Amino acid sequence: MTPFEIGLAALAVMVVLVYVGMYVPLALMVVSYCAVWVMKGSPILAGKLLALAASETISSYFFGVVPLFVLMGYIVSVTGMGRDAFDVANQIFRRFRGGLGIGTVGANAIFAAITGISIASAAVFTRIAVPEMVRHGYTKRFSVGVVAGSSVLGMLIPPSLLLILYGLLTEQSVGDLFIAGVIPGLLLALIFGIGVFAMARFWPGFIGENLSDSDEPLLDSGELFRKGFPIAALIFLVLGGIYAGWFTPIEAGAVGCLGAILIGLLRRSLTWKDFWSVLTDTGLVTASVCFLIIAAQMYSRMLALSGAPAEFGTFVATADIGFWGVVLAYVALVIVMGTILDSSSIMLILVPLMLPVIQPMNIDLIWFGIVTVLAVEIGLLTPPFGISVFVIKSALSDDTISLGDIFAGAAPFALMMLLVLSLVLLFPPLATLPLGY
Repeated sequence: MTPFEIGLAALAVMVVLVYVGMYVPLALMVVSYCAVWVMKGSPILAGKLLALAASETISSYFFGVVPLFVLMGYIVSVTGMGRDAFDVANQIFRRFRGGLGIGTVGANAIFAAITGISIASAAVFTRIAVPEMVRHGYTKRFSVGVVAGSSVLGMLIPPSLLLILYGLLTEQSVGDLFIAGVIPGLLLALIFGIGVFAMARFWPGFIGENLSDSDEPLLDSGELFRKGFPIAALIFLVLGGIYAGWFTPIEAGAVGCLGAILIGLLRRSLTWKDFWSVLTDTGLVTASVCFLIIAAQMYSRMLALSGAPAEFGTFVATADIGFWGVVLAYVALVIVMGTILDSSSIMLILVPLMLPVIQPMNIDLIWFGIVTVLAVEIGLLTPPFGISVFVIKSALSDDTISLGDIFAGAAPFALMMLLVLSLVLLFPPLATLPLGY
């Protein structure tokens, strides 16, 4: 077999292993090792090549951004800032029809700007927002659907763990990716809010017939300041510092962690027990992400040795499907893979395969990253595998809400995400304009 044929066989075997339930990073590692072994004829050489890929990945300075933002996200979660964000957003939108739903979207947007983890948003707001919305007359299906839909804002509004992963895979500036994600992220939140208002007006059977949003007591100015100022200060500290050039994204993660810890101590909402739990959870998530990135680098090296990306690029070039043909085929493939894989795995598998294809076409990799994250996010809401949906189901205390209810409730938000993805595809400046080109 030629290296190219071995590479294709390795891809096919990997897909089979994933379908039968093998952990994706483990499947990537095993297949990559075996493929390099067959290509080079030496298990020792294959092991050394893959060990080199692993050590180069973890020793990268930029990898430090992962545990820092994960730690900040968990601290923010345990100190009660999620509930405060919900209270502030609900106060702002309470007079609109569907105000609690719009408030949930707004709270998720605020929470996303200081966490970057959609799973954290899904877990927090399932416990906070769903009971409140059901109590005020919203249907259970819509209540869980709006939480599922708006939780994906955490992967687009910076800081975003998925943008960090894309930056590591493509060697692009994480700071530039953060800046590029601002307008699409805010646009997605705006369209979600408009969509909730429109559903409340024209589709009351789905959202709830007898809503009582305005029955909530008003927060006085002192209470509003007490709840809103710490969140605003932390967002300004982290994102303002990055955009103003005061510190790098990695330094911003460290400053944000310190800021979140200080806020938690000043509010007396961060105990030693909570802090130990946060450190443990951060270690688990960081180890998982570390394992994913190592597996992705091994997979990328194996693909490069096989020549599969180069052959694939030649095929695309000779097929003459053009720029839009390549981009639309890629987006469709990402969305389809979202039905069976989690977001990180989709990115780990497809980005290294597509990178050699799109680079000769002079496609802006920052814009391409935003397109990729938007397409991947849709997969978080699509059956049979939608990780945000499963997180919400596990966090629910109401057993009468099924997975089918959550998927059905999230479906309108997946369609809204397709609309935003189409806008970013048609108008690239939505992502690139803040970067000055």
